[in-house]
Amino acid sequence: MVAARITVNGKAVPISPAAPHTTVLDFLRDRGLTGTKEGCAEGECGACSIMVARPGIHQPTDWVAINSCLVPAAALDGQEIVTAEGLAVAGTPVTPAALHPVQQEMAVRGGSQCGYCTPGFICSMASEYYRPDRCAAPDPAGAEPDTAEHGPNGFDLHALSGNLCRCTGYRPIRDAAYAVGAPDADDPLARRRAQSPPEPVATDYAGGGRTFRRPATLLEAARLLREQPGAMLVAGCTDWGVEVNIRARRADYVIAIDRLPELRELRVEPERIEIGAALSLTEIERRLDGRVPLLSELFPQFASRLIRNGATLGGNLGTGSPIGDSPPVLLALGASLVLADADGEREVDLADYFTGYRRSVRRPDEVIRAVRIPVPLAPVVAFHKIAKRRFDDISSVAVAFALDIENGTVRAARIGLGGVAATPIRAGATEAALTGRPWSAETIETAARILRDEGTPLADHRASAEYRSAMLGQSLRKLYAHTISEVES
Repeated sequence: MVAARITVNGKAVPISPAAPHTTVLDFLRDRGLTGTKEGCAEGECGACSIMVARPGIHQPTDWVAINSCLVPAAALDGQEIVTAEGLAVAGTPVTPAALHPVQQEMAVRGGSQCGYCTPGFICSMASEYYRPDRCAAPDPAGAEPDTAEHGPNGFDLHALSGNLCRCTGYRPIRDAAYAVGAPDADDPLARRRAQSPPEPVATDYAGGGRTFRRPATLLEAARLLREQPGAMLVAGCTDWGVEVNIRARRADYVIAIDRLPELRELRVEPERIEIGAALSLTEIERRLDGRVPLLSELFPQFASRLIRNGATLGGNLGTGSPIGDSPPVLLALGASLVLADADGEREVDLADYFTGYRRSVRRPDEVIRAVRIPVPLAPVVAFHKIAKRRFDDISSVAVAFALDIENGTVRAARIGLGGVAATPIRAGATEAALTGRPWSAETIETAARILRDEGTPLADHRASAEYRSAMLGQSLRKLYAHTISEVES
């Protein structure tokens, strides 16, 4: 088997002698690429961001920014990455390197002060700079942004939502983002998008008594799981990477399933939409392009773009966390999961999947292959995430609604809840109280009182039990206030 290696800024670099759990961040810094920094080690500050060549949505390759502090270097075996150092155009001893347009704008607009966070901002900004459907030139007259979060040059400020700056302030950084134009025709990273990204390679990397494996097929992965029932399955590593960094957890055997082709399909069929469990949330968002409005409401509120570029639905469901953002939404959508092992697969309704705190019906030798959403979709939907920050925060309470309202009467209701029990749950009593009733203030008040008592919320550092209960009722009132005019019309 070929030695594990990563193409870094155009050069193949062996991963050895790094341990299997060594992050891409540490791998890079050990090789002198110290622009990539560790700020939080949890994927919340963006100082560690880099760009990875991934399969494109509108072209062969997209440059995707990820948190290098969370991903094992072995997970990028055979892949191609660019760091802040690799963006500048190479110079000579006499003529120094020329700044990349993103670096230039950050410099001239005062977007850097202490500089610690700057390389991470640069990589996240460059990823958005190369997004093919951005393609707008900045207004030379200095027009105001299209919206508070989108510039006149098409720059989506959410691309920087996972990057924090402690000293400069965000206005000059935003100014730099909104000033960049389109890549030049001879820009090597822009031209690189027309070529396919590296194909995933089968990886068998070991060291210190621990092993990292990337199987080539789902069947091979399932057989490995049967042989190694205690193995850790990883995709985007946005959850496991935190455990490795903050709690110093180690796994003797890790199986990467993020690039398995069987887990990366997305099919829109007459009776259902099937989403591969290893597609990143960003890939799902861009490929669905608004076809599932409830998911469209979820995505901007799910962590940051850096996290969404790696995180998967399979991973969010596989952890079994009661405060994961996707389970309430998928419960409201009536989703089911396809679980696969070496002998075949079975379909499980998501409402029956969770059995206890971080426990489920999935057996140790099974992999979540896909999420299935039945169609037609409910026409009245909403996702309410109650947290201390508007974006990039953990839910105190999450509520997802999917209602069929016909001629002013609720014909069907599905409500998914997170953060109010040991598992994500359906609000069955509230659904029953709404179904068959008029969509009216009286019905809402009755159902809101019932919704307050759904689940068994606990008090912790994020919210009291009383607050969580109150927010459940308020969420239904908010939905009614936002939809009553539409329903009546």
